[in-house]
Amino acid sequence: MMVEYFTDTDTLLIELSSNEITETRDLNENTLAEFDANGTLVSMTIEHAKEQANLEEFVFHPSQMSQQGSPTWKVAEDTPEYKTNKEYE
Repeated sequence: MMVEYFTDTDTLLIELSSNEITETRDLNENTLAEFDANGTLVSMTIEHAKEQANLEEFVFHPSQMSQQGSPTWKVAEDTPEYKTNKEYE
C-alpha cells in the first residue's frame, strides 16, 4: 500500500495494490476509483485533496496491521515532516 500526496496539483493517490487497472469510475467530480479485472479496488485518486480530506490529521496505526509484516515508508523529498516506522515502534 502506498499513499502519495502531490503538492503541485493538490492530489492524493492511494494505491492499495499493484494489480493491473482495468476500469476507472468517477465517484464524484474530484474522486476516481480504479479496479482490477476481478472488481477489486486497486487505487483511488482524490483531486483538491485539501478540500476533500483532512490531510493535516492523517494517522497510520501500525498496531492494527496483521502479523504478515510491517509497513515500508517512502517519503517524497519535498515532504516537510514525516515519521518513519521506527518512530512508531
